[in-house]
This record gives sequence, structure tokens and C-alpha cells, in this order.
Amino acid sequence: MQNTGIEVLFLGNNFLRLCQGLWVTLRIAAIAMALSVFLGFFLGMVMNIPNRGIKAVCRIYLETVRIMPQLVLLFLVYFGAAKNLGLNLSGENAAVFVFTFWGTAEMGDLVRSALIAIPKHQYESGYGLGLTKWQVYLYIILPQTIKRLLPSAINLLTRMIKTTSLVVLIGVVEVVKVGKQMIDASRFGYPTAALWVYGVIFAIYFAICFPFSRLSAVLEKRFAAE
Repeated sequence: MQNTGIEVLFLGNNFLRLCQGLWVTLRIAAIAMALSVFLGFFLGMVMNIPNRGIKAVCRIYLETVRIMPQLVLLFLVYFGAAKNLGLNLSGENAAVFVFTFWGTAEMGDLVRSALIAIPKHQYESGYGLGLTKWQVYLYIILPQTIKRLLPSAINLLTRMIKTTSLVVLIGVVEVVKVGKQMIDASRFGYPTAALWVYGVIFAIYFAICFPFSRLSAVLEKRFAAE
């Protein structure tokens, strides 16, 4: 009976290795997203400071991140800056740095837009109640900003999870890399293994990202109705 190729997934500890690769993927995305949210909030507030110099620097940063592909940034950090500066930077750490650099810019712009969208009378009402500037931000502006940001932040997380597949090109052994290793190791005995292995990887990404995508759509619709 001819091998179908699906057997490769269950040879030895292949499936366990695939799960371990998935954990690396999710770890990179989760750490980068957490840092991006934290730094993005500060960047978004800085971007709203009425100073031309600050606005110009923030705009250059934002446009640089948007124009340059993430793969080029990965190569610049891992093969360029890290090696030339003599830094012992692992592929995973380089990936976290690059995705945080990218995610902070995206998150900062989302925060900036959310702050601008809040009506001015919300600030004035807070000041009228005798609240300080920080209290107004903490008790009035920040809760509304988080509500407006949540759907977009979830979409950014989904994009980040998918984009982590690029780190295979700098030697990080994540889920796609593990899949490729499995295919290479069984290319003679199971020539059709690629279809099944990459099919399972597709299903894994879909199973992770689709619920986030639906959650974002539901939250966006709910908040728009309020």
C-alpha cells in the first residue's frame, strides 16, 4: 500500500516537535505584543504632544516601519546590526526586538487616533469636576481609549502571529521550520508529506487566528452600537 504522507506527522516525536515549534511561535508573538502595547501607549501620547519636532520624529519612525518589510528589518537586526556591533543576539531575541519595533509603531498610531477621536468635552468635564490632568486620563480617557483600541489591537496580534513565520529565515526553529525539517527528513519515504505537513500548519494558524478575527469583529460591532 502506497504511503499517503500523513504518517509523517505521527512518526517518532514529530507531532510533539510541531507543538514545540508552535509554542516558540506563540511565545515570540505574545512577548512582542505585550511590549508593543506597553510602549505603544506611551508613543501614542507622545505623538499627540503639540510640538513639531516630536511629531516629525514620530512620523519618520512610523513611516519607516510601514515602508520597510519586516523581513528586511529581521535581516538588518540579526545579520547586520547584531553581528557588526558584536552582540550575541539569538534569532528569537532578534525576532522579539523587530516585532516589538514594528508593533510599537502600529500600536502608537492606534493610540494616537483613539485619543484624537475622544471628544474634547470629555476632558473639560473632568477638569470641571476638579480632577487633575493625570486623573482625567486615568479615570475618563484611558477606559474609553482601551475600548476603542481593543478590536484593532486584536487584529494587530493576529497579524503578528502570522508574520512570525518569517523568523524561519533567521534560523528560529518555530512551527514552519519544524515542518520543513519533517518534510526534508522523509522526502524519499514519504514524497507527498509536504501536502499534509503544511496542511496541518495551515490548520494550526487558522485555528489560532480565526477566533481572534471573529472576536475583533464582534467587539467592533458592539462598541460601534454603544
